[in-house]
Amino acid sequence: MPTYRDEVVVLRTHKLGEADRIVTMLGRRTGKIRAVAKGVRRTSSRLGARLEPFMVADVQLYAGRSLDIVQQAESLGTYGADIAGDYDSYTAASAMAETADRLGDAEASASHYLLLVGGLRALARADHAPRSILDSYLLRALALSGWAPGLDDCARCGAPGPHNAFVAQAGGMVCPACAPAGSARVDIETTGHLRALLTGDWACVDAATERTHASASGLVAAYAQWHLERGIRSLSHVERAR
Repeated sequence: MPTYRDEVVVLRTHKLGEADRIVTMLGRRTGKIRAVAKGVRRTSSRLGARLEPFMVADVQLYAGRSLDIVQQAESLGTYGADIAGDYDSYTAASAMAETADRLGDAEASASHYLLLVGGLRALARADHAPRSILDSYLLRALALSGWAPGLDDCARCGAPGPHNAFVAQAGGMVCPACAPAGSARVDIETTGHLRALLTGDWACVDAATERTHASASGLVAAYAQWHLERGIRSLSHVERAR
């Protein structure tokens, strides 16, 4: 049975039998991995703490027919405890992991892995507001998958912007001629905030008002869930406020 190694982020775990777990991970080189970690629920196991959600590890695995088998794991980033200690950070990390899990079904790259690791590290260190870290992650992860929102010219017909209507189904900001009735109206501050989230301009993000944060978060959630085709369940637990 072939053996391989990879750097991974643990996305989620499920109990299996009396002592094992199924661990879903995002690998830097191999993409999404589902593997059995045997005996990790025993108190004597040294692997258990290294394979909790939001942990980053260097793992060695056997490649199986349906599920791989974790043989070894060494910690690279112990973010789980710090994230779990703060409710807002935990719910944001859960939504990020769920999104990475969804995107990993179709594609994966080192860029997706590094983006998720960076987001979890920022949550653990409380570098920025958890909701802002989540919003930035969602926009940038979708952009890596080819779904970057159009924030300048009309996303439907290409008419030069700026525009003030946002339509998730159309791909972002749209002109008055393309905007259907009832489209969300977006002020210039919110558009600028979305652009800052997408580019990682944290000075601009952190300086935004609560109203702008809340407005942008609603648009990001709608945009992400439209393109992922199913609701992100963890988002229902995330506070809209900063």
